[in-house]
Amino acid sequence: MRRTGVRTALGAVLMALLVGAAGAACTAEGPPKASASARIEVDKSTAFVDEPVRLRVTGLHPDERVTVTSRAVDRDGLAWSGRARYTADGDGVVDLSRRRPASGTFQETDGMGLFWSMRPHKGEADESWFFPGAPTRRPSYEVRLSVRGGGREIAHRTVTRRWLADGVRHHRLTVADDQVDGLLFLPAPGAARKAPVLLFGGSEGGRGFDQEAALLASRGHPALSLCYFACEGKGRPKELRDIELEYFVRAARLLRSRSGDGSDKLAVMGASRGSEAAQLLAQYHPELVRDAVALAPGTRTVFAAAGSAENHVSWTRAGRPVRLDPIPLDRVRGTVLAVAGGKDRLWLSADAAASIAGRTNASGARHRALTYEGAGHGGVGVPYQASGRYVHDQATDQWVDLGGTPADDAEAKADSWPRIRSFLSR
Repeated sequence: MRRTGVRTALGAVLMALLVGAAGAACTAEGPPKASASARIEVDKSTAFVDEPVRLRVTGLHPDERVTVTSRAVDRDGLAWSGRARYTADGDGVVDLSRRRPASGTFQETDGMGLFWSMRPHKGEADESWFFPGAPTRRPSYEVRLSVRGGGREIAHRTVTRRWLADGVRHHRLTVADDQVDGLLFLPAPGAARKAPVLLFGGSEGGRGFDQEAALLASRGHPALSLCYFACEGKGRPKELRDIELEYFVRAARLLRSRSGDGSDKLAVMGASRGSEAAQLLAQYHPELVRDAVALAPGTRTVFAAAGSAENHVSWTRAGRPVRLDPIPLDRVRGTVLAVAGGKDRLWLSADAAASIAGRTNASGARHRALTYEGAGHGGVGVPYQASGRYVHDQATDQWVDLGGTPADDAEAKADSWPRIRSFLSR
C-alpha cells in the first residue's frame, strides 16, 4: 500500500511538471498565430447602394479573434471607416449577418453594419453625414473591407456601390428653359417603364433627392428631383414661404410628358415639410397624381417663422394661402404612404403618420403608415449610408437634434425603403 501511494504521488508530481512545462512553452510562443488563408467572401462585389450584400470571413482558425473594417472616401476627400471585432466559429468562419460583434462602431447583428456605422476620421460623428458625391458626377464609389488578426492585415477586398444603372440618362432643368428647377433621370432606353416619381425635400431647401431619383430611375422609374426654394439656379424663392402649388403641378406635368408608359400612375415623394406639398398634390390633382409618399410627415400647413411668434403660410393655391390642419386626403385617387420615426425630435411625425393612416381616399380605402419606434427624423430614405443625428439649421445657426439613434435609423431605412420601392412599382 505504501509503494502504491508513493507511485501515485510521484505520478502527480510528474504530471504537474509536464503541465507547467507545456504552459511555459505556450507562454514563450505567444498567442496563436493569425490565419494565413483568411479571405473575405461577398455575394455581390458590385451592387446598388440600397442593396444589402452578404459578407463572410473564411479560412480563419477556430475561435480566432479578428477585426473587420470598412473604409470609404466622401466627396470632399474625407475618409470614413467602420469596424467590428468578431470571434470565428468552430469552422473558422465569421458570417457578419449572423454574428454579433464583441465591439466596434455598431453592436447589432447586422451584415450591413460596417456600411451605415462608418464615422469620419475628422470632425464630430453626430454632426456628420456621408455624401459620396452627386450621382451624375460620381455614379459609384468603393468601400474597402479588410480583416486584421495578430496585429496585421490578413485579408482585404473592395466592393463597389452604385447609384446609376448603365444607360440611365439625366437632364438638368432650369426655370429659364423649363419653368422648373430640377434634375430629371430617365431609365435606360428599352428598359420597362414604371410609375414616374416626382421627389423633393423639406425645409433644408435645395435639391436633396438626387440620390433617390437616380436609384429609382435605375429600376425603371422616370424620376425628377425638384428644387422649389433656395435653389442653385435663379428664378425660385430663397425661403420656404408662399410656395405656389402650381409650381409642383408644372413639374409633374413635365415629368409625365417625358416619362413614356405608366404616366397615369405618377407618384410624388416629399420629405418633412415637403410631405405637405406631396399630400396637397395628391389631394387637389388626382387627375395628375395617383400616389404620394410622405417621409417624416406633417399634416398642417401653417408654421411659426424662425425666431418669431408670427405664423406664415408655406403654400399657396390659385394665389391664395393654404391653411389646413390637417390636410384632407379624401380626394386622393391612390394611396398616401407615410413613413415616420417614433423618436422624431424635430416634430411629431409619428402622430402625423397615424393621422394619415386613419383617413380614406376617394374610393374609401385607408391610407397607410410605417412607423419605427426607435427612429428619428432622419430614419427615412436610402439605407446603408452613414448619417449623423444632428443637422445645422441655417436660419437659426443652431444644431438641431433629429432624435433616434444611428442603429435605429439604419434599421428603419433598411426596412422601409424596399417597401417604398414596392409601393411605387405596384
